Amino acid sequence: MAGHSKFKNIMHRKGRADGVRSKLFSKLSREITVAAKMGLPDPAMNARLRLAVNNAKAESLPKDVIERAIKKAAGGEAESYDEIRYEGFGPGGVGVIVEVLTDNRNRSASTVRSTFTKCGGNLGETGSVSFMWDRVGQIVYAAGAGSEDKVMEAAIEAGAEDVESDEDGHTIYTAFDGLSDVAAALEASLGAAKSTSLAWRPKAWTPVTGEAVATLMKMIEALEDDDVQNVYSNADISSEDLEKLEG
Repeated sequence: MAGHSKFKNIMHRKGRADGVRSKLFSKLSREITVAAKMGLPDPAMNARLRLAVNNAKAESLPKDVIERAIKKAAGGEAESYDEIRYEGFGPGGVGVIVEVLTDNRNRSASTVRSTFTKCGGNLGETGSVSFMWDRVGQIVYAAGAGSEDKVMEAAIEAGAEDVESDEDGHTIYTAFDGLSDVAAALEASLGAAKSTSLAWRPKAWTPVTGEAVATLMKMIEALEDDDVQNVYSNADISSEDLEKLEG
């Protein structure tokens, strides 16, 4: 939709502007540990671990931190984390999906529920929101990876399903079970991606305007605590409201 900015791009810019590197590093390290604990501690033999390590490298997570996270899992020293998905509606009726890795389910549930409530949202049951989304593979490249046409051509040849390009970069979507193959093909033609992951993609976007925009952002920022790995929303915010937010 022309003149609008999808939520993922807003959060991407804001996150970089805030420079919250330590929190990001903590989440990347936790994902590496969990992935290594669930499978073999070798990225070549563990697809989830390979994705986690590649994403960590793309964000400049130090090599020794990556190795330490893997060894922690291999040595049986890692905490036991539960993967939990929370779903609900935020300000303006926006759908929100929160993915958590936690060693304390009660703490996480209380924090997420409280955050939704304080910001005028409603936490629902599992499935209350996700049925309106597709589970997909998502590969992100910086704008410098190539022109929109170049990336589109590479994506088509690699077997991707869709591409979204803007001034921030290129987001390539794949079938859920085709992520690894498409990512490998794209790396051969475009180089290493900024991130490669399984993600939630809305089937439709919900327009959000006025005061609801600031309240939504406040809610998302509050949700981004240490237990939360990812927050997804189907918010569609106008350029005018976005400028007010960033101003």
